Amino acid sequence: MIRNIVKHPDPVLRQICEPVAQFDDMLDALAYDMLQTMYDAPGRGLAAPQVGITRRIFVMDATWKDGPRTPMVFVNPKVVGTSEDQTSLDEGCLSIPNELTRVTRPSVVKMAWQDLRGAEQTGDFSGFAAACVQHELDHLNGILCIDYRKEDHAG
Repeated sequence: MIRNIVKHPDPVLRQICEPVAQFDDMLDALAYDMLQTMYDAPGRGLAAPQVGITRRIFVMDATWKDGPRTPMVFVNPKVVGTSEDQTSLDEGCLSIPNELTRVTRPSVVKMAWQDLRGAEQTGDFSGFAAACVQHELDHLNGILCIDYRKEDHAG
């Protein structure tokens, strides 16, 4: 089912999401809906608060616009390592349509997460995929890409 994407400044986008505790059919259905919604938008990542759910889950497919679909689901994700090198990219957000924000983030990031069965997973992400996982993880912490604007950090 395609879900409605919550738009900024809806306050749900600023909430810190709760960990997922139940790995069940409802979680499977949420992940499926989020992937369908992301592809329909069309985006490359979508976090649960963007569909009004304050749980720690996001979906991503960083390369589908350039090749075959490779959907990923991240439950209770966290960064467990980053490179010292930084990369600046213009990031868009499905919750902030038609607006790009230049964001500087670690170039390589190691993530740990659970899959839809609760099994622990880890992976290393670089390039656009690294920016994407960090962007989606920010959503789970109530942070939006527009928060990285230089003028927002002045003073």
